[in-house]
Amino acid sequence: MAEGYDFIIIGGGSSGCVLANRLTQDPACRVLLLEAGGKDWHPLIHMPVGFAKMTTGPLTWGLTTTPQKHANNREIPYAQARVIGGGSSINAEVFTRGHPTDFDRWARDEGADGWAFEDIRKFFIRSEGNTVLAGDWHGTEGELSVSNIPDPQPMTRAFVQACQQRGIPYNPDFNGSVQEGAGVYQTTTKNGKRCSAAVGYLRPALKRGNLSVRTGCLVNRIVVENGRAVGVEFADKSGRHTARAESEVLLTSGAIGTPKLMMLSGLGPAAHLRAQGIDVVADLPGVGENLNDHFGIDIVAELKGHDSLDKYNKWHWMAWAGAQYYLFGSGPVTSNVVEGGAFWHSDPSQGQQVPDLQFHFLAGAGAEAGVPSVPPGSSGITLNSYTVRPKARGTVRLRSSRPEDAPVIDPNFLGHPDDLKTSVEGVKTSREIFEQAALGKYIRKIRFPDDEVRTQADYEAYARQYGRTSYHPTCTCKMGADGDPMAVVDPQLRVRGVDGLRICDSSVMPSLIGSNTNAPTIMIGEKAADLIRGNR
Repeated sequence: MAEGYDFIIIGGGSSGCVLANRLTQDPACRVLLLEAGGKDWHPLIHMPVGFAKMTTGPLTWGLTTTPQKHANNREIPYAQARVIGGGSSINAEVFTRGHPTDFDRWARDEGADGWAFEDIRKFFIRSEGNTVLAGDWHGTEGELSVSNIPDPQPMTRAFVQACQQRGIPYNPDFNGSVQEGAGVYQTTTKNGKRCSAAVGYLRPALKRGNLSVRTGCLVNRIVVENGRAVGVEFADKSGRHTARAESEVLLTSGAIGTPKLMMLSGLGPAAHLRAQGIDVVADLPGVGENLNDHFGIDIVAELKGHDSLDKYNKWHWMAWAGAQYYLFGSGPVTSNVVEGGAFWHSDPSQGQQVPDLQFHFLAGAGAEAGVPSVPPGSSGITLNSYTVRPKARGTVRLRSSRPEDAPVIDPNFLGHPDDLKTSVEGVKTSREIFEQAALGKYIRKIRFPDDEVRTQADYEAYARQYGRTSYHPTCTCKMGADGDPMAVVDPQLRVRGVDGLRICDSSVMPSLIGSNTNAPTIMIGEKAADLIRGNR
């Protein structure tokens, strides 16, 4: 016999945790949250510096892309979280939410009525618990704790100074009235520990008797009867189960997991479903289309001394850092590694109103899977840049009708010539920042790109070889107007042609926003909760 609930949430990531909290504020509302990964018990999750160790391994799905034809046919690792809290449990904790014009574009040009910045600003404010900033741009009482990095690394401070020497002004707040500039990121941390959506939203809700959370559960399909989503079939260690939803099924499995489950459930492009032997429940051609992600390109420099976090790779320094953290809650373990950043213009002479490049400075080298490093025994620093609004679009497709099989992911990186042009400008600017006096005095040699990279063609080849995902897949079940045949959900996040089913995660973004995506995904969860509860 199937278990009965009012709402079933599929996916315990950023948005799923928000929904679990908000919906169970009504004690009469019974909610089941299903997560394929495990609990967030691993200590590295809660240490800010742990991000560097979690871009691969058991807390991810172990995905890779198809060979990227515009990136030297490389199969690029594609980290997606497999743990409660989703990406917010393993990401770099950088708190940025995009430029107001991103959301205005959604509403004005892309059929997302009600999602302009002034419409959704209140959800950003509601979610944010900033320990430093306040006012019209920041919330102070929200579940998502946001704070300054307690003691930025010396190399991070030098990076911010080098940006200013390069002509990029200092900006103490990337989420205020002005986005452009360079500074130290605020992070989703509190008291030296990560504040994931699982910590901020889910933990308080676990005390409520009307919330059931089950981890290690792989949902096989959404059950649709007579045009209405009525429940889910899922499997765990004990076998196969069915759960019924009397009100709605809420899909929050992310921009890769959500279209995969939609298609496994017979909801997607009819021809593709039939090719996989899946009965078509609803022909939704936009499911799995429109994949939009940031293609980050790293440059790496070797330092003259041991001035970056790399020195803590040596056991005695590592032991000292651990002692500092456990005894005093301070020291390098409180660093998210990706401490500094910037938003800037690929061509300032054109009078661009909105930055089209974002930079992430890492006070170390080789910190993430697939990123080049420096010679053994030395220390380094890394600067990553990407085009914030890439024009290329990719796809997510099924490999088979088996739920346990990984999907086929093709982000189509650099698939538009403008993306390559802007990305190359980001690499050039990164190199110029490293050549400024504030950083130059610490640098022995820029290792990647080396001195052989000089011409436009050289830079383009470098971008194709060293670019990678920035962990921001979006838009694969986009929202849009009724007249858009590729829109999977309407502006109320309801799946077209299927009653009782909403998608409430980053896959509904009509287009990629110009920053990191965790804060906007949490905003989507907040707005979804209001839509579901009937609050407009």
